[in-house]
Amino acid sequence: MGDYPLLNSPCRNFLKKNATPSYCQIQFAPHDPPMRILTGLQPSGKLHIGNYFGAMEPAVQLQEQGDAFYFIADYHAMSSVDSAEELRANVKELAIDFLACGLDPEKATIFRQSDIPEVNELAWILSTVLPISRLELCHSYKDKVAKGIAANHALFAYPVLMAADILLYDANLVPVGKDQKQHLEVTRDLVGMINHRFGEGTLTLPEAKIEEHTAVVPGIDGQKMSKSYANTIPLTGGKKAIRKAMMKIVTDSTAVEDPKPTDNSTVIALYKLFADDAAVAQMIADHEAGGFGYGDFKQRVFDVYWDHFENVRTKREELEKNQDFVDEVIRKGAETAREEASRVLTRVKKAVGLR
Repeated sequence: MGDYPLLNSPCRNFLKKNATPSYCQIQFAPHDPPMRILTGLQPSGKLHIGNYFGAMEPAVQLQEQGDAFYFIADYHAMSSVDSAEELRANVKELAIDFLACGLDPEKATIFRQSDIPEVNELAWILSTVLPISRLELCHSYKDKVAKGIAANHALFAYPVLMAADILLYDANLVPVGKDQKQHLEVTRDLVGMINHRFGEGTLTLPEAKIEEHTAVVPGIDGQKMSKSYANTIPLTGGKKAIRKAMMKIVTDSTAVEDPKPTDNSTVIALYKLFADDAAVAQMIADHEAGGFGYGDFKQRVFDVYWDHFENVRTKREELEKNQDFVDEVIRKGAETAREEASRVLTRVKKAVGLR
């Protein structure tokens, strides 16, 4: 994947020494050629714990299992971020987050989506075979519009560009949150359409990798955690500000002394992400017994959250002091990604008659 000249820096040793632990081992049968893994995150705001458990943690684990390509989806972010200054800042922050969470540039290709112009060429080719009726069925678009997000072509055509992101690198496996499963189905449909029309092997059929126990992380309002819904808990940040966000988790008005419902509890669902089985069982028992207020339960969530991400915060502080290292990782990653993208796009162009 190329030689990274800055990887002999103290920052490289720091990353190695503080590698994020694997909380669940993912094993796959040998794959020949090596399995190609791909995922991306949008720089549309501060990374939150839904992003981490839905995509980032599986990506860190999977970089040990195959040939990994991970990207910052800045084209996608343009559908929700309308400030150039904000977008540039978000890209830098997400690049740091990728590395702080444990992605290793010696094992994974990490790059920015907009550094690969071939992705838009492939998206256009895909759009020529995909019926509008298929896009109209995508619930993500309808959900966002229902929430008051302005409808535009980018938001509507998001699944086509996402498909191009995946197919441009011959990805076999795509770790995603459960909410993206339908978009992976659109991608697989597109592979079938293109291969049927222009020949088998034109595009590679990908599989989704979804961690069911953390497939949908609830936000502080109980809905799916999303920057679009402003209901997130940041992955990193100031202790006081994050604790304040935790205390806004929506609960009912049950009195302190009374037993509290445990079904569909956002507090318990969030606690399960970080606490061990014994601690979760104790929280459930305390809910049922009464005598504990929701403030106490929310504090427990905050405490285990804060401990869980201590290493990530420490690594992030180091990386913020070495932006040159981060920039070089992204630049070299783009070189590797574009070489692969060019190879795949040339194959597709020949198949469809553009070459």
